[in-house]
Amino acid sequence: MKHYNFDEVIERHGTNCIKFDQLKERFGSENLTPLWVADMDFRTPDFIVEAIKKRCEHEIFGYTYGSDAYYESIINWVHYKYNWKIQKEWISYIPGIVKGIAFSLQCFTQPGDKVIIQPPVYHPFRIVPESMKREVVYNPLKLTDGSYEMDFEHLESIIDNKCKLLILCNPHNPGGIVWKKETLIKLAEICAKHHILVISDEIHAEMAYPQYRHYPFASVSDTAASCSITFMAPSKTFNIAGIVTSYAIVPDKHIRKEFYSFLEAGEFGDGTIFAYEATTAAYTYGAEWLQQMRMYIMENVRFVDDFIKTNLPQIKVYMPQASFLVWLDCKDLKLSQEELVDLFTNKAGLALNDGSIFGPGGEGHMRLNIGCPRSVLVSALEALKKAINKK
Repeated sequence: MKHYNFDEVIERHGTNCIKFDQLKERFGSENLTPLWVADMDFRTPDFIVEAIKKRCEHEIFGYTYGSDAYYESIINWVHYKYNWKIQKEWISYIPGIVKGIAFSLQCFTQPGDKVIIQPPVYHPFRIVPESMKREVVYNPLKLTDGSYEMDFEHLESIIDNKCKLLILCNPHNPGGIVWKKETLIKLAEICAKHHILVISDEIHAEMAYPQYRHYPFASVSDTAASCSITFMAPSKTFNIAGIVTSYAIVPDKHIRKEFYSFLEAGEFGDGTIFAYEATTAAYTYGAEWLQQMRMYIMENVRFVDDFIKTNLPQIKVYMPQASFLVWLDCKDLKLSQEELVDLFTNKAGLALNDGSIFGPGGEGHMRLNIGCPRSVLVSALEALKKAINKK
């Protein structure tokens, strides 16, 4: 068994890397430790790199399509990871999940229609519909015993005949929640009753920690399968976001015909050579790498939680159940959001995501990306400790 080294610090400056090379543009300074945008600083696994190198040896990169091996790798992986049996015709490449959300809005809604989101949540869920002149309606998550839950009573109260679509984050970003099966079943019942299409963003699904089981939304019941589109990708898991490897799974034939006809009309479902190669390699050879990477991330979570409890008791860590993003409750610092961002950015020299961008409930929070070598986290948290002690 190969041992992968996640402690390696890799220089990413000068590679047109958003996370590092756009620090000055996004945060006003390039001299920050970047712990924000959701990609990891780990080397992309060797089996993916080798698959791309091998394809490059052919030296012709003409029009392409997904091979049988590509579809089989997705079908087998989804069955292996989630015990969900899907079929080839249910699957389509898409050029990114945010783009897939935009396509769904364009296909199934009209300007003025209402789109439901559950904040605090990944900010494109709000930005994309608003940019397309759809009305965004909030069904905020509620905090119960320090953890987020869906508020079904409130959801029922806000639904009217203009509500056409709900965007689900499963697992949840930034809260790190792996939704329980009964929660998803209940959500499906409500949405189906009101003829609301559920768009389930499951990009962090593969990174659910071993003690939690991820349920693809469409897999939890026939009702869920009949009212949903699922988006998945190996991009977060295997650190290949720049290759654009997303795909849609649509079990319902009526939704599938309408959505895939839309994709076909604009050739949006046509993937690239390297997307097909990378996905096939990730899902064929990636199980052991994923296991080792998740264990490293879980140790990073434990380190962050222990450090903050010991040294920064004014900050609370929401313990994630999936992914490499940690949601920090900083309200006990008694700072305005502007002061909080200034503390992290200008005083501690750290670039994190401002919690307020995630919508109602995000104020007083920051999102920390721990997909990096532990040495980076050590120095970052020491810098934060020093800045808070000076406050």
